[in-house]
Amino acid sequence: MRKKSKILIVDDEIQLTTLFKFYLEEHTDYEIFTANSGNAALKLVEQHRPDLVLLDIIMPDMNGLECLKRIKLIAPALPVSMVTAIWEAETEQRAMQAGAYDYVLKPVDINYLKMALQVKLFQ
Repeated sequence: MRKKSKILIVDDEIQLTTLFKFYLEEHTDYEIFTANSGNAALKLVEQHRPDLVLLDIIMPDMNGLECLKRIKLIAPALPVSMVTAIWEAETEQRAMQAGAYDYVLKPVDINYLKMALQVKLFQ
């Protein structure tokens, strides 16, 4: 029996993290954790060592790019996908340079997200 993959969803919009968590728990066999701030995300990364992180960019306590950099200090190989309503070439480039593997725009196509998670987790 294989262990469940752990996904951490980080977004300051509580409804969005709740929706993603509900959908992924209903349609996948992942263990889902959520955080609504960068600081909470860092604690969960240290505590649970997720297999993948979905990370928003615009958050009040710490922006997603700073959170990404700190996640990479804790777990350099941890795949992080930025999920954001902001598309700016410079921001996307900075995220990729900081170690993000994907940059997904909101509103998120949930089927794309599910497929992208499977590809990254099982490569």
